[in-house]
Amino acid sequence: MLLIGENLNVINRQIGKAFREKDPRPIVEEAIRQKEKGMDWIDINLGPARKGGPELMEFVVKTVQEAIGDSPPLCLDTSNVEAMEAGLAAHKGKAIINSIMCRAERYEKMIPLAVKYKANMIALMWGPDGLPRDENERAALAVELIYAANEAGVPNEDIFVDGIVTPVNIQQPQLMSLLAFQEMLQDIAPGCKSTCGLSNVSNGPPDHLRPILNQTYMVMLERKGMYSCIADAYDDGLVAMARGKRPDIVEVIHKVMDKENVEMNSVSKELQDYAKTARVILGHSLYSDSWLEI
Repeated sequence: MLLIGENLNVINRQIGKAFREKDPRPIVEEAIRQKEKGMDWIDINLGPARKGGPELMEFVVKTVQEAIGDSPPLCLDTSNVEAMEAGLAAHKGKAIINSIMCRAERYEKMIPLAVKYKANMIALMWGPDGLPRDENERAALAVELIYAANEAGVPNEDIFVDGIVTPVNIQQPQLMSLLAFQEMLQDIAPGCKSTCGLSNVSNGPPDHLRPILNQTYMVMLERKGMYSCIADAYDDGLVAMARGKRPDIVEVIHKVMDKENVEMNSVSKELQDYAKTARVILGHSLYSDSWLEI
């Protein structure tokens, strides 16, 4: 699994302050740390960037690339079209546009930027009615958006499809829908890559439960063909799993996915916790903050 570091984000208090003040030091330090953690891309999330967005995106892109070079490349994240273009113009190498919604008023403005700057793009399955209800609505949105990108000159190989991860504590059935959609993706759009905002799955549960939710769902998505995910660069357990260093955990999660019996008395407490978490994500048991204690 390839990883896009999510931590250079305006919602981070220190980073948000550095963005506002155009203070390069915290930005550079964060980028260097993510490179040292082995991220395959670094996401620069400015949010809406309504005031001075183009100048800010140009500043951040240049600041980061002057510090770390053009590897890893950057994933540019803002809803401000002008700021996105400023970042793409400043970026050295092949950037990712994060992201382009399946709404004509958005993709008609953003897809031409992917063509002009030969960038990768994340095709976000967020349509005119918002979040799709199931995998079939995700598939319909994917066909519309990928067709529009292809017609403009963006090949499938440059498209990352994001079927949208939802929080387990409020939209549990949607997690299964995304797994089903992920399995369909190569039939819908051969050669397309995929990604997701992985941390959304744990958005709401207590902080100490977030890593195991993120890690478990990543393993499940990867088995269904997920190519990459936008994730916490500092979750060492998640990075280890993404790099294939925890086959024991992966095996247990796969057993749960295959409805095989996991003999809880014969495995460690750690592996029991991953088995329980997989069952919650699959809807075998209802979510509660105490699922690991049951």
